[in-house]
Amino acid sequence: MNTTTIYKPPNPTTTTLTLTPTTPKHPSQLFPILTKCKTIKHLTQIHSHFIKTGLIQDPLAAAELLKFSCLFNSLHYASALFRQMGKPNCFSYNTLIRAYVDSGDDDISDSSEEGIRLFVDMLCDDFVEVNKFTFPSVLKACALSKRVSEGKQLHGLVVKFGFESDEFVVSNLLRMYVMCGFMDDGYSLFGRRKNSRNVVMWNVMVDGYLRFGDFTTAKTLFDRMPKRSVVSWNGMISGFAQNGFFKEALDLFHDMQVVGGDVCPNYVTLVSVLPAISHLGALELGKWVHLYAEKKGIEIDDKFGSALVDMYSKCGSIEKAIQVFESLPKRNTITWSSIIGGLAMNGRANEALHYFSRMEKAGVKPNDALFTGILSACSHAGLVKEGRYFFDKISICGLEPKIEHYGCIVDLLGRAGLLEEAEEFTLTMPIKPDDVIWKSLLGACKIHGNIEMGERIANVLMDLAPKDSGSYIALSNMYASTDNWDGVSRVRLKMKEMDIRKDPGCSWIELDGTIHEFLVEDDSHPRAKEIHSMLKEISEKLKQSPGYRPNIKQVLLNMDEDEKESVLHYHSEKIAVAFGLISTSPGTPLRIVKNLRICEDCHSSMKLISTLYERKITVRDRKRFHHFEHGSCSCRDYW
Repeated sequence: MNTTTIYKPPNPTTTTLTLTPTTPKHPSQLFPILTKCKTIKHLTQIHSHFIKTGLIQDPLAAAELLKFSCLFNSLHYASALFRQMGKPNCFSYNTLIRAYVDSGDDDISDSSEEGIRLFVDMLCDDFVEVNKFTFPSVLKACALSKRVSEGKQLHGLVVKFGFESDEFVVSNLLRMYVMCGFMDDGYSLFGRRKNSRNVVMWNVMVDGYLRFGDFTTAKTLFDRMPKRSVVSWNGMISGFAQNGFFKEALDLFHDMQVVGGDVCPNYVTLVSVLPAISHLGALELGKWVHLYAEKKGIEIDDKFGSALVDMYSKCGSIEKAIQVFESLPKRNTITWSSIIGGLAMNGRANEALHYFSRMEKAGVKPNDALFTGILSACSHAGLVKEGRYFFDKISICGLEPKIEHYGCIVDLLGRAGLLEEAEEFTLTMPIKPDDVIWKSLLGACKIHGNIEMGERIANVLMDLAPKDSGSYIALSNMYASTDNWDGVSRVRLKMKEMDIRKDPGCSWIELDGTIHEFLVEDDSHPRAKEIHSMLKEISEKLKQSPGYRPNIKQVLLNMDEDEKESVLHYHSEKIAVAFGLISTSPGTPLRIVKNLRICEDCHSSMKLISTLYERKITVRDRKRFHHFEHGSCSCRDYW
């Protein structure tokens, strides 16, 4: 190595060095060789050079060497270097503490704890004093390790050293309380500074309330913020979307754009809002998000791309989902899982199998989610042989089947009418079946009319989840389908005694970027009269259609046939379709999202409506998509 002098510390016996405009002022500029260092191997060579030349004795040189070893995330090397320092300065302590706290090094068992211990050593060091840059890292260590007791002691030290007015220190102190779940302490600290325009502190408090499920308080604080950054909006949108408040998340996204100014949606915003768009089936808004990203030059990487594929799939636009998938420069297990799962729910099982094969040829190892997707595809299409094959393949790939995979097999066997085998599989599986698996088996009993097994499964479910309405409703429906009204009365009475209520049927349709929601027999919409006129027209046209007969068995109430026929006309998905027909031009496709499984009468009606009005109608129910066109459905009546 070239031995040209890199930096020569001033001799204390000589005249003090006078700074000139050309003299480097930042420590890194004093050691240019370090700034060019690219690997840890190169760093060790520089370290050796420092030792050989005696430069390592200079605290400034040693501190810079320590900083660069931390940048390479080589904590063992950095800590060894730190221990060799005669008198480490404050910068060296802060550098190593921060490195411990920020480290993801698997060789360090508890980096946060190491950071706290080093801070204690710093307090005991007579030659160094903490500064305002010390506390944020130590407070973060307490937050990550949930050490609120030590955090409160740090709070006292912050006051003792006079940093209680430093907003960066206080923001990290506040974050420590919030991440440890001590919201009252956090609010007490925040309350003394709530007039501050420091957006970081407001964000920390809002995030804390979101984290602990207090969405009302989070929204109240958010509305009171004197200034909001893009981080503020992203936190709210993400928090609401991840906790099932999908419509509220979209409202926030809309408000963010109305506010405008210097706050614009960024990568994080778009990735955060896409799950809400997916859930509500708001395809037009999803298209806008995609177009916005392209116009603004926001990178559509594998994560963003996966979210787009998932959105298009769940909005029923599977061709667009395939197009996005094929355009991605990089694909991982998440992107493959998104497209395979999307094909499965859209009834394109054979294509899902093809993409699984492509994935294997690309050298991508399948994970649990991928197997769930491919098993779901087999279930929706009745591919029993293929489903068994992929279930066995889970173990061959070195994975252990999860409860979701067992659930897919139960669903596969049940839909195919292999009820006894499905029940035996459920009873002998190595994992205790959950309520989802039992519900799947109960649904299969209803589809195939096996009342005896249905009663048995329903009783198991009632013991497992006594407050869940699903099992009671399913059993009641099975009794009603055989005109066993005494059985229906017993179940309904039990529900009343236990205060168990059925989830109402609900459907959504998006028009011009606005989501319209309808319940069963809903007349609350501003255009209710027009909707009811269209429903009447649809009913008359259906009656005149050859071969159509209302499936009154779907009306699970003890009333005469005319009343039952009338009830069928006002299911939520039919109301949504009627609204779509009066609100769009002829030939416009209609997309409906429903919270429950579509009933048989609505399914057969939608096939006819697609022909009568020459519309493509897409209905996404709780389980899958139904694409109705020219009098047929993509599910081939297997759902």
